[in-house]
Amino acid sequence: PPPPAVERSAAAPGLWYEKAAPGDRRLGKVVTIAKSKKFRDNHGKILLEGHRLIKDALEAGAVPQTLFFSTVGHLKLLPEAEIKRASLVKVKFEDIKTWSDLVTPQGLLGIFSKPDPAKMSYPAAQLTSSLPLLLICDNIRDPGNLGTILRSAAGAGCEKVLLTKGCVDLWEPKVLRAGMGAHFRVPIIANLDWESVPTNLPDGIQVCVADNDPGAPARTTSVPRGAGSAPDSPKAPVKSSPKAAPEHEDEEGAAGIPELAAQHYYEDWAQTPVAVVIGGETHGLSPAALQLAASTGGRRLVIPVVPGVDSLNSAIAAGIVLFEGKRQLLWRHKQEDDRQKLP
Repeated sequence: PPPPAVERSAAAPGLWYEKAAPGDRRLGKVVTIAKSKKFRDNHGKILLEGHRLIKDALEAGAVPQTLFFSTVGHLKLLPEAEIKRASLVKVKFEDIKTWSDLVTPQGLLGIFSKPDPAKMSYPAAQLTSSLPLLLICDNIRDPGNLGTILRSAAGAGCEKVLLTKGCVDLWEPKVLRAGMGAHFRVPIIANLDWESVPTNLPDGIQVCVADNDPGAPARTTSVPRGAGSAPDSPKAPVKSSPKAAPEHEDEEGAAGIPELAAQHYYEDWAQTPVAVVIGGETHGLSPAALQLAASTGGRRLVIPVVPGVDSLNSAIAAGIVLFEGKRQLLWRHKQEDDRQKLP
């Protein structure tokens, strides 16, 4: 039998829940601590808020530990078999409003075990739309930008996203809000050092970088849109962004960083498979990102802007480049299919 402090849900008879006392400071402290990076790192747990995010997490196989809800009706919107695994705690909406980071709280919070991307079950529609297009986030430190970038990666059908150690924490609440469920739609491997990035990439991949630096304009190649690069196509090496330069120079370039051929983002670059590196606005691209691109024969992709306009926001740049990569890959696949259909 259930303990005395636990009640059965009339809306969902198979569920039992605890009724918390109004203004329970113990629970408030638990939620506050659960928002911290230290808690996430030390205990391997994350805090999720709202129906959409929690439902996406449950359907992807994330393991719930505790769910706080203000009305039993909130439980009806979630898969019963999954939430049975969690401790269910009914609290006053006023308490959730105090704990929440949302302007308009929905009355539902959950503490989950930190998901392992290798064990997640991603949506079938996402898997069938997946392309050999990967994203590497380098020094993306603004939570809203990272979440928006992840949302664009999921929308473009990226196969995988890699985050280097210079990025903001993947499970920070602002990243989760801006991601709009992308965390549970595409595999995201976080906290990587650059030495381990290549081991998380497919063999034979080409890595391109979106430098997004108006101070280093591209002298572009003249490759027609949709056409493959001819072996003798002229390449214009352009020195990489100065903000990514290390302190000591050597023979490789102005700052010991290999020079990369530069081209406009709408020219042909999306070979199969391909990865795009997006750098943060403050620190720019790491020298290691440029070295990886050079070692794979990658390019620097430039989005031309009107002279005098500052560089684009990194999330906007990521969306532009990823969806152009998607367009090029789909066009390439269509061309291959058409050739196979010829008698």
